[in-house]
Amino acid sequence: MNPALVIVPTYNERDNVEPITRATLEAEPRADVLVVDDNSPDGTGKLADELAAREPRIHVLHRERKEGLGRAYLHAFSWALGQGYRYILEMDADFSHDPKFLPRLIDEAEAGADLVLGSRYVEGGGTVNWGLGRRVLSRGGSLYARTILGIDIRDLTGGFKCFQRRVLEAIDLEEVKSTGYAFQIELTYRALKKGFVVREVPIVFEDRRVGQSKMSRKIFLEALVMVWKLRFKV
Repeated sequence: MNPALVIVPTYNERDNVEPITRATLEAEPRADVLVVDDNSPDGTGKLADELAAREPRIHVLHRERKEGLGRAYLHAFSWALGQGYRYILEMDADFSHDPKFLPRLIDEAEAGADLVLGSRYVEGGGTVNWGLGRRVLSRGGSLYARTILGIDIRDLTGGFKCFQRRVLEAIDLEEVKSTGYAFQIELTYRALKKGFVVREVPIVFEDRRVGQSKMSRKIFLEALVMVWKLRFKV
C-alpha cells in the first residue's frame, strides 16, 4: 500500500473518472486513488468499479445518494484512516485540480506540514478560464471568511489539499456539519484551532474541462453563514 490516498468524489463524472484516475496515478507514484461515488445515474460508479478491477491502486466507495461534498469526504476520511494511509488528499474529478501538483502537496507534508493547501492566491498560483465575476466571488469569499475567522490563510475555499492523518484523527469529524464549499473552510479552521501547521503552496486552478459546475446559490449561502457559526462555536 502506498502512503498517500487521493480522494476523488464523483457525481455524474463518467467522462472524467477514467482520465483523472489515470493522470493521478501517473503523476504521483506514492498515491492510491479512492473514487467516492454518490450513486451517479450516469454510471460513473460502475465504470470506477471496472477501473478498480484492472488497477489495484484504484479503490471505490459507493454511497446510496447524493448528500453533498462534505458528507462524501467524511465517509472517505473514515475509510482512509481505517486503511492506515498517512497522507490523505482531496481533489476534484474534473481536472480543475491538475494532478501534476500532487507531488508538491505530499512533499510539503513529508517536510512537516500538518495540512497543505493548494492555493490559487499565493505567489505562483492562479486561475485559468475564469470570468471577472467568478474571480471576484472567489477572492471575496476567501477574504470574507479570513476576516471573520481572524486567520491568515489566502485560499480558504479551495478543495485541493493534503492532510496528515493525525489532523483528521484530532478533529472531531462528527462535529463537522458543512456540506458544500463551507466544508473546506471548516476543516482548515478546525485544524488551525487544534494548533496544526497549515501551509499553502501555489497551484493553478483551471475551469472544468467536461460537464457542468456543481456550484449553487445554496452552497454559496451556506458558506456565508457557516463562518459565523465557526467563529463563535469552534
